[in-house]
Amino acid sequence: MYQYTEFDKQFVRARAAQHRDQLERFQAGQLTGDEFKPLRLQNGWYVQRYAPMLRVAVPYGEITAPQLHVLAQIAREYDTPDAALLAEAQATQDKIAGLAPKLTTNYGHFTTRQNVQFNWIPLSRSADVMDLLATVNLHGIQTSGNCIRNTTTDALAGVAVDELVDLRPYAELIRQWSTLHPEFAFLPRKFKIAITGAAEDRAAIGWHDVGLQMVKNAQGEIGFKVQVGGGMGRTPVVGTEIRAFLPWNQIMNYLEAVIRVYNRWGRRDNLYKARIKILVKAEGQRYFDEVEAEYRDILEKDGGLHTIPQAEFDRVAASFAAPVLDLPANSAEWLANAEADVSIEAAKTPAFARWMAQNVTPHQNPALRAVTLSFKRKGQAPGDATADQLDAAADLVAQYSASEARVTHTQNLVLPWVRLDQLHALWLQAKALGLAQPNIGLLTDMIACPGGDYCALANARSLPLAAAITERYQDLDELNDLGQIDFHISGCINSCGHHHSGHIGILGVDKDGKEWYQVTLGGSDGKALSGPTVAGKVVGPSFSSFEVPDVIEAILDTYKALRTSQGGKAEAFVDTLRRVGQDPFKAAANAARHPAEAQTA
Repeated sequence: MYQYTEFDKQFVRARAAQHRDQLERFQAGQLTGDEFKPLRLQNGWYVQRYAPMLRVAVPYGEITAPQLHVLAQIAREYDTPDAALLAEAQATQDKIAGLAPKLTTNYGHFTTRQNVQFNWIPLSRSADVMDLLATVNLHGIQTSGNCIRNTTTDALAGVAVDELVDLRPYAELIRQWSTLHPEFAFLPRKFKIAITGAAEDRAAIGWHDVGLQMVKNAQGEIGFKVQVGGGMGRTPVVGTEIRAFLPWNQIMNYLEAVIRVYNRWGRRDNLYKARIKILVKAEGQRYFDEVEAEYRDILEKDGGLHTIPQAEFDRVAASFAAPVLDLPANSAEWLANAEADVSIEAAKTPAFARWMAQNVTPHQNPALRAVTLSFKRKGQAPGDATADQLDAAADLVAQYSASEARVTHTQNLVLPWVRLDQLHALWLQAKALGLAQPNIGLLTDMIACPGGDYCALANARSLPLAAAITERYQDLDELNDLGQIDFHISGCINSCGHHHSGHIGILGVDKDGKEWYQVTLGGSDGKALSGPTVAGKVVGPSFSSFEVPDVIEAILDTYKALRTSQGGKAEAFVDTLRRVGQDPFKAAANAARHPAEAQTA
């Protein structure tokens, strides 16, 4: 993975020192709250429902074992609120009608944007945390605020068998270009870029302000297909193609044009209409024309200031060479023996076989595999990792994956460099730690935002529903029979849980101060099984928190009754839904409504 230069390291340390100075001036009354707010936000510090929340940047998801250990240290030593504050927060939670799990502390949370969040660090200790992060080249730069956020990617970049181009050097160059870009520090709203280099879109690029698909033209030249104007929130919009092919070395110049036109014309008078998707939807071809004109000016008048030199690309790309692993010289014989041994272990141990089928992914190097550690299990919120789990995961990453891991869009952790002959040993250790749930891609591998338990913007809580569904679907045979289902939960219309793109999506809404939930069906984030990127459709009126688990069960029972089978393989949930339409599922969902709740809805 990319190795920070001395300049990079000094930059991160200087940013931490700058935050300390800003914090001290705020505490001394030299900065007002309004003056301090944009400064702390662009270093990743929010003020949430009960306490500050820190979002740590993990550029394009790549993280090292030492970095995970530092995150564990932060969880253990800093993510601890005052006892009185925690008691007051829990008392407030207990008064809320519906399912009410206990608030938890001393943990990190993997997000859908491949970052890590902490929910209880006192702002007074934030400068010490930033200094600690800087010791391992971590920071919170531009993880919040109206700026260019962390670029997200395919977590299997560099190892996926369907990969056309390794996107990581391009993602790193975009990170360098966008970090503290002086012209784009205060955009109309936040701006998110996603990039993929494989045949299958595992980065959900259609749902981003800019989505980049690496392609090759007829001459075999590498470039980008560029989409703009995607986004979820109140108005879900799938990005529109603006360029079918852009030469790879022009990507920063073109992004400069895209964002400059947005910065010039994006709404600043209405928070809900400030995203680029609103501008693209309103202006259409006019916006595209202005981007192309701006791009020409950048090339002709500015001399293509951000054209990527080949030498600089080569320097960055060299950091992404595959790690040197201790593999036997007689690779063919070793590989055959290793494959045989794994097959024998799988035949002897069904649990290991199930894990291999769900959590282990083929690799460009046949001697290796990519392994997903699942952070989705009973008794723990999706994506949460305790301090001990972070330390344990770091040890696994160091021992089995050349000290490198990837935070995934689905809130798990991928080990991309695991030797085939070490899979069984890794499984045994991960299983003992509770990180080997064989549920990747299945119903309980859900995406969920922190919701109303922590977020001040949320209308309803996400985590109790996630816990209820996880509790109900513990039978692994049943989960495997249901097959791949993208289940996403958001606590409000901001869609941090990506409910729009779920095969089944849940959205928390507020009705007269009470928590209710809308159910959507048929969404997609562009993966192969899911088909083209599309927003799900709402199924009837909203449901109470008590009703939602029964509603989900009714929907899934309807799927099992209506699905077909071909060659012994059951039709996928999303395919059945598209074949028969929403009406049977809508009827089943409404039939599951509790009589008393139906009168209220």
